[in-house]
Amino acid sequence: MIDFRDSIAFMIAKSHQHAQGTLKAQLKAFGLTPVQSLVLDSLRDAEGLSVGEVGRRLILDTATLAGVLDRMVTAGWIRREVDSADARVARIYLTEKASLISADLAKALERTNDELLSNFSLEEKLLFKRFLRDLHG
Repeated sequence: MIDFRDSIAFMIAKSHQHAQGTLKAQLKAFGLTPVQSLVLDSLRDAEGLSVGEVGRRLILDTATLAGVLDRMVTAGWIRREVDSADARVARIYLTEKASLISADLAKALERTNDELLSNFSLEEKLLFKRFLRDLHG
């Protein structure tokens, strides 16, 4: 019988808690949640994505994403615009507020990665990222 400490699900859950705590500490100065920071990061190089496209990039369902986007619009991080070609489609754009912190946010995400992977060699970092991508499909 497998000990719970050797359970992959347990190890991933504990790693997730640690990673989220590290990320939240980096994001505290911005007043963003981890999911909100991912939304901003996904728009940095591809503004004007539809809500569905953002959801696919971040692997988030529409219901979850809708609430996140609503809070981000209210906080002034993003704006929604109806697509001129298809009124059923909402496109998401960064506001000036978000654009002003874009470089600092990218650095915070990089610091998070650096901190979380600080005990890994370059080869281990590459393998670890590959294993995680393979694991979530």
